Amino acid sequence: MEKVDVLLGLQWGDEGKGKVVDFLAPNYDIVARFQGGANAGHTIEFDGKKFVLHIIPSGIFRESTKNFIGNGVVIDPVIMMKEIEGLTAMGMDPKKNLLISRRANLILPSHRLLDAVYEQAKGKAKIGSTLKGIGPCYTDKVGRNGLRIGDILCPNFKKKYYDLKSKHMDTALSLGPIPDCLIDGYNLSDYESLWLQAIEKIKKFNIVDEYWINECLHNDEKVLAEGAQGTMLDIDFGTYPFVTSSNTICGGVCTGLGIPPSAIGRVFGVTKAYCTRVGAGPFPTELSNETGKRLQDLGHEFGATTGRPRRCGWLDLVQLRYACMVNGVTDLIITKSDVLNGFHEIEVCTDYWVNGDMVKNIPLDLVAIEKPLNRHLSWSPVKKNQTVFSKDIINFINLISTSCWNIPVYAISTGPGRDDMMVISFNI
Repeated sequence: MEKVDVLLGLQWGDEGKGKVVDFLAPNYDIVARFQGGANAGHTIEFDGKKFVLHIIPSGIFRESTKNFIGNGVVIDPVIMMKEIEGLTAMGMDPKKNLLISRRANLILPSHRLLDAVYEQAKGKAKIGSTLKGIGPCYTDKVGRNGLRIGDILCPNFKKKYYDLKSKHMDTALSLGPIPDCLIDGYNLSDYESLWLQAIEKIKKFNIVDEYWINECLHNDEKVLAEGAQGTMLDIDFGTYPFVTSSNTICGGVCTGLGIPPSAIGRVFGVTKAYCTRVGAGPFPTELSNETGKRLQDLGHEFGATTGRPRRCGWLDLVQLRYACMVNGVTDLIITKSDVLNGFHEIEVCTDYWVNGDMVKNIPLDLVAIEKPLNRHLSWSPVKKNQTVFSKDIINFINLISTSCWNIPVYAISTGPGRDDMMVISFNI
């Protein structure tokens, strides 16, 4: 029986997971998404073109790779069908290698309305939601009210849909006037019409259950589980309450795909060579100065899903060490190292000052951190397709590895393209 290898983000998302999945996909028969929804934005660049995926797994561009949307994912049919149409326009036929779990929950138009209502009600305490309906959908899932992909095949689906929509509208009205907001440029009624049309199209796809992926493993097919967002946005272990509504860590693979813990193999953890964060919430190494703006400009740090500018800061090894621990990372992958080429000297956070003490563990409330303790490192430019790394780069890679439980660095990204990845051939 084959193992499921896992690839996930070790920071606050936007680590470049989509590109890495695309790079690794030729080694696997199946790429499977296990959580999140359209709040994800996985960017892949090749042949001079840029592609952004939100729901569909990043292995879709590899013709021989099957792609599975697991039960832990929440699906907005409209956004999914727009992705399908974009792939079809490229000459691809996603029906050939895309499968969907019948247990995956559906995001209704009214979930997206509720998302806006809840965020408005929070006032200054907003968490920075992407307003994609993710939170309200997961709330219905946990509250046992949700609709799932399997429900669309039931004869009474329309009644189930309108009953749940009615509950949502009652909830929205109870919080005050419903905001005059548009959903991706549409009013609620028009978006609902598109949503129902998309449901009919989804019925034509291959809808399977957890037996399918387990049978694939027993048939020795290799599976790569693709995570969305990042460890520090995990509902349990992230910077709560400024988190997403799913388990973004390795433990979420079992509940998000329906596989046993014993099936987990290698765990690839992806980290940028620096840190970014979108939306509100604590960020210990944030640079609210010209250096932070420079990182933002050099790294083109604007959200693939929302377009919002990302907050930028130096690499945080305390945070990274924690993320490696809770995920059981076996292999580290560093992205965007080329962005640091704009600096002769960089900084890396090695410790936190908390209540006058220097610590290497993350406190429950990151607001308690008085300041990060940074180490200065010299930097030599990273070049595409280089086979020999400078002493500065080797020192940087070794510092990351030794700070993170001596986990080896498997690869480093040296540019945005799918081929700008170098597998590391040296040890600490």
